[in-house]
Amino acid sequence: MTDTTFPQCRIVPERLLYPETVERLLNKIYSIPGIRRMILNGPRLPAVIPAGPAKGIDNPHGSRQVIKVGDQDFELQVQVGSILLELANRDVIPALKTACDEVFTTFSDYAKYGPEADRDMLGLTDPSSKVRPIILQGNK
Repeated sequence: MTDTTFPQCRIVPERLLYPETVERLLNKIYSIPGIRRMILNGPRLPAVIPAGPAKGIDNPHGSRQVIKVGDQDFELQVQVGSILLELANRDVIPALKTACDEVFTTFSDYAKYGPEADRDMLGLTDPSSKVRPIILQGNK
């Protein structure tokens, strides 16, 4: 067996992804030559509730959906929070960046606060709120 190392790349969005977003992103990644392996990481979405008073009852989680990547259908078993990729070489990275830029173009915060939203506030505010966020500044 030869000692070959392959570069790895991790895609880490600011939030957990919806199945529709995962499907779009994976189809873009699937079309890029030079991807050797891919691992989807995130909180597990069990089909049956594993513990507590509802143990054994079906878990009707909305993110446990069947998605289609390329010509294969598969059920998401995690709510995707990051994607780890093993690449054939570093030449693949610019194509991955382009694919990510095409998929991750809007956030719900932008829908509420516009494209000039404070990036430090992304994900920390309720986009359906009628009031602006309150920022408390500490004492020095």
